Amino acid sequence: MPDLSSRLIRLMFLLVEFFTLSGCTGVQILNTLAPTEAILPTVTRTYNTEHHLALDIYQPENAEQAPVIVFFWGGRWEEGDKSLYRFVGAELARKGFVVVIPNYRLYPAVKYPTFLDDAAQAVAWTHAHSAEFGGDADKIVLMGHSAGAYNAAMLTLNPAYLHAAGGSRAWIRGMIGLGGPYDFLPLVEPDLQAIFGPPSQYPQTQPIHWADGSNPPMLLIESRADTIVNPKNTRNLYNKIKAHGGAVEKYRVDDLSHQMLIGVVSNVLSSRSEILQQIVNFTRQETQSNQPQRMQEKSSKN
Repeated sequence: MPDLSSRLIRLMFLLVEFFTLSGCTGVQILNTLAPTEAILPTVTRTYNTEHHLALDIYQPENAEQAPVIVFFWGGRWEEGDKSLYRFVGAELARKGFVVVIPNYRLYPAVKYPTFLDDAAQAVAWTHAHSAEFGGDADKIVLMGHSAGAYNAAMLTLNPAYLHAAGGSRAWIRGMIGLGGPYDFLPLVEPDLQAIFGPPSQYPQTQPIHWADGSNPPMLLIESRADTIVNPKNTRNLYNKIKAHGGAVEKYRVDDLSHQMLIGVVSNVLSSRSEILQQIVNFTRQETQSNQPQRMQEKSSKN
């Protein structure tokens, strides 16, 4: 007979899936149950005073020269907030990483490429200040889910954004993308046409356009069950980087929804998938060696 703890965990699975992570209730459950042990209280700092853009910092206790993960959340570049992802920051901090989760401006207030400029400024701020929070500025990994994975990929593949923010792509030791849109032309939805228009610039808005093999190591995570972002986005980007001799890994699962790709990064749902461990392993690997990792493809199934 299952013990009480396993039954409670199963109940949490059912509750979160019932409400879905796209609704506030599911996220509230994960944030309420996020770990508090072995991490310090969350710190909020402003990185862009003109536009009142802030970021949250999650720190392990006694962190010293720890790897730093900058996480960009998704929401179709139209909705979302850093406060919804405490469960990500807290769990990764518990694993020994300093985690920075910035806000960035959204449509209709801004369009492409302004949200990428914001993302680059957040990374530049992190590089300048990470030591204040026990992080190592030479060990920065970008990570994102959905539209946030797009943001992270664009900064990783196109060095112009960090350069414009006064930084360098050399700062980036790796990038992790979960369910990211990297190759999504043609644009048929009116909101996406407006966000990325005019049509003459559509090709350059695609991360795959910038894939030339010169990128820092990337870990691209996809689910065959993702009905929001077609998994072909990950496969196409992976194949192009691989064809150019770049450093890229791909990890596939078969049964997670788009929302659950990030949900399983929480302490509550991490036992459902190896994704959290893949993130931990990749980050540790890329921040303890100066050598790019060779390309490989991984699957949750043998």
